[in-house]
Parts: sequence; structure tokens; C-alpha cells
Amino acid sequence: MDKSVVFAVAGSGKTTRLVQQLDEKRRYLLVTYTEANRDNLYRKIIERFGHFPANITLYTYFKFLHGFCYRPFLRSKKNTKGLIFQLPPSFPRYPLTDDRRFISSGHRLYSNRLAKFIEQTETVPLVVARIEKYFDAFYVDEVQDFAGHDFNLLRQLCAANVECLFVGDFYQHTYDTSRDGSVNKGLFDDYVAYQKKFKAAGMTVDLESLKVSRRCSKSVCDFITEKIGISIAADGERTSNVCFEDNPAAVQAIYDDSSTVKLFLREHYKYSCYSQNWGVSKGIDRYEDVCVVLNTPNVKAWKAGSFKDINAETKNKLYVACSRARGNLTFVPESLLKTYKTG
Repeated sequence: MDKSVVFAVAGSGKTTRLVQQLDEKRRYLLVTYTEANRDNLYRKIIERFGHFPANITLYTYFKFLHGFCYRPFLRSKKNTKGLIFQLPPSFPRYPLTDDRRFISSGHRLYSNRLAKFIEQTETVPLVVARIEKYFDAFYVDEVQDFAGHDFNLLRQLCAANVECLFVGDFYQHTYDTSRDGSVNKGLFDDYVAYQKKFKAAGMTVDLESLKVSRRCSKSVCDFITEKIGISIAADGERTSNVCFEDNPAAVQAIYDDSSTVKLFLREHYKYSCYSQNWGVSKGIDRYEDVCVVLNTPNVKAWKAGSFKDINAETKNKLYVACSRARGNLTFVPESLLKTYKTG
């Protein structure tokens, strides 16, 4: 069975690649991390087929983990009541053989340890067999979001005798499915080492298929490459305007423009405009012109001429925000928007 992971750049068509692989004959299992990504996949599948085919099953990750991997085998044995998305207490430190390490006093499973619990209870072979029984292909979108114990489980599921296709963008890693101490703590420190982990799981690594952006203009791609330090190329010579605007009247006009999305590092909901957060905008493919709102430290980075030295998580989120633009990309200082803040 073909098993491959395709690493892409923003706007190259990762989700489209998955959807194009689908048909109405084979049985497909699709998994992605966030609700936004799930909704985007759902919409694109309907656009392709005119309806959502019965042979395709689409899960967000934790629904897959709990509903497909855990519940059929362990729910009745462990008498649990679902998931809890809080970190387990640091103390007492229960051993791996003690269920209290994985289950709260309220009988809910700690989400960040559920994948490890499935492994610990020797349930992984049963999950692999279940995938083989019900599906012919296992696809994962935004694979760079998988971390902690979840990344380890994902690699083990590659053993299933079905086609496996994972797609993602290493530099769009802005959120982790889970964290638990030092488990895979340095997973995203080195791109080459990250690729090797998939190769060790028997997957072919494809760096060529989706290496150019069809969404972003050459101007935006050049800006991301030169100023943020993440290499991305456009598939043509189309240009657009990339600029910084700090004229109050011009900033107000952009703020009032309902056709231009305003992307904030955080807390976009405190502004009464068409907006979203940098990281949460990942997977959204409907924006034309984009306004990226910079807080004070990032205004300084703009004026210094480079974002390469900002922390990795913020840099990845900025890459996500900038790469949403099909058209113009404008940066404005958040300090000029404070009077519009509602919370």
C-alpha cells in the first residue's frame, strides 16, 4: 500500500490534493485537527461531488481518537464519561500502570494522554485492525498539528494495510494536538529530523508536489521568504502591494473596510470589525486583501527590516497570516486601533 507524507507551502493546495484523491468507490477515513479545517474539508468535498458521499468518513482528531480508537475497546471497561481538555495535575505522579494517570477523578479522560493510554493498554493493534476493516485509505490533513503522544500514535497507525496520505506545512505548526512533559518536546526544532521520523515509519516524503503557492502573489511570497525567513515561491509572476500603513486616516479606512480581513495576533474578538487571529486563520482560503495587525514588538521588527528573530511560534503564526492574502498585504500598528477596542 502506498504510504506518503506531502510537505507543502501555504496556498499550494494541500486540502485540494486530498479531495482530488477521493472517489465514490473506495472507503476513506479523513482526519484533521481543528473544527475549521474539518469544515473546510467538508465544504470542498461537497463542491467536488455535489453532496457528501457515504463512503467518506470525516473526523476532527479528538472525535476520531475517542470515538473510533478508544470507545469501542475501552469505554465499558474503564467506565469513563468523555474527555477533559485540562492538563493532568503534576502531583501525585502516578505510574503508567495506574489509570489515574489518564483518567480524572470525575471519570473523564485527559485529552493530552489519551493516545498514550490507547498505546499503554495495548489497544493500538485493535485500532489498526479496525481501520483495515472499515477503510481502504487513511488521510490526514494539517499533519504538522499532531504533537506529543498523538504524533507517536499517528505513526503507529501507518502500519495499517491501507493507503496512507498525510499532508501538511511544517512552518504552519502553530498549535499542538497535545503536550505532556517532554514527550516530543523538540519535534519541530529541525525540519530534516522531522521528515526522518516519517521515513522511519515507512512513509515516502514528498517535498516537490506542493512546493509553490497558487494563492499568494510573487510579492507576498518574496516578502515571506526575505523578511520572515520561510522559503515560499509563487507559481507565477503576479504582483500585489505589500506595505506598512501608519497614517491614522488610512488605517481607519482599512479598519472600516468590510472586504478586508483584519488579522490579530490574539483577541481579535475585542474589535468590532471583520477579523480573525493569525493562527486561527490557518486553513481559511477565502480572503482577498489582508490586513495584518502588528503589536508593538512586531512593529519594531518591521522597522528593523526582519521578523526572522521573533520567537518561532509567533513567526509561524505571522507566516500563516501573511499567506492568507491572494491580493494586497497591508500591515498596521495595533496601537492605532486601541480606540476601536470593545473589551
